[in-house]
Amino acid sequence: MVKGRVSENDFNKIFEGNPNIDFKQIEDSNIRISNIRVKNKYGEKLLGKKMGYYSTLELPKLTYYDVEMMDKISSIFGRVLKEFITMDSSKTALVVGLGNWNVTSDSLGPKVISKLFVTRHLKEFMPKYIEDDISSVCAISPGVLGTTGIETSEIVKSLVNKIKPDYVLCVDSLAARKVSRLNTTIQVGSTGINPGAGVNNHRIPLNEETLGVPVIGIGIPTVVDSLTIVSDSVNLILDTIIKDIDESYIEKNLLGERQRMDMIRKTLSISMGEMIVAPKDVDSVIESMSKMIAMGINIALHPNLDMDKLNKFIDLK
Repeated sequence: MVKGRVSENDFNKIFEGNPNIDFKQIEDSNIRISNIRVKNKYGEKLLGKKMGYYSTLELPKLTYYDVEMMDKISSIFGRVLKEFITMDSSKTALVVGLGNWNVTSDSLGPKVISKLFVTRHLKEFMPKYIEDDISSVCAISPGVLGTTGIETSEIVKSLVNKIKPDYVLCVDSLAARKVSRLNTTIQVGSTGINPGAGVNNHRIPLNEETLGVPVIGIGIPTVVDSLTIVSDSVNLILDTIIKDIDESYIEKNLLGERQRMDMIRKTLSISMGEMIVAPKDVDSVIESMSKMIAMGINIALHPNLDMDKLNKFIDLK
């Protein structure tokens, strides 16, 4: 598996001519967009991802304090999302905001729902008062199993059976695999999403197999477990110490990054337990990130409306 930030040249060298994976990387407004298509089972083994299409937007640091950059990201994210779906006025999309309203770091999904331009009820009950070229969009924040006593997949499946949407978009907070990814990436995938998987609380997945319609997973890493922080710190220290040591010595005498991480986890997991950590400014981060994600979704689901019109509709909510 390729880990960490890999340049386009490095990635292309690794997978050049590989029939199992397509990879493309572009830069736009200081935002790096990586697109990967896993084409078959061999590609799945190579990258550890299911067959499908994936996009990752790597954002500049402190994006959530820059209003102008937030607008750019919303626009770019909306454009990226259009590569996963094709909406028009005849189609319906259901947006699901996963997570817990009462836990700030896990409230991304519900906050996104509160900022969406939902229209299904207007098109159904007030068609004279809404433009014909506006798409049908509905949304729900189903809560979490501990609060509702109902599996999220059961709630969403029931809605899909009733509403029969063309697409389901699931938004969730993720757990970062590297500290550097925390609050700096937007991840999109055509293979759906596994609620709770990031904190080892695996629930029934939401994907095309379980729901019967295309499911797009959207997430931002908002927390990181304590062992990842320790592992990244130890690796950084070791890499600094050994950077001038002969490479052959390193290969013979020092563990690789994957082995180091496994060793650290085995050593510390018993004493430290499962601790999930969020940055101190998580409330500001979630508020800003939810605005960017919501506007990007609005742009993708209502392709006939520009950002100014969408902002006006949202301001009325």
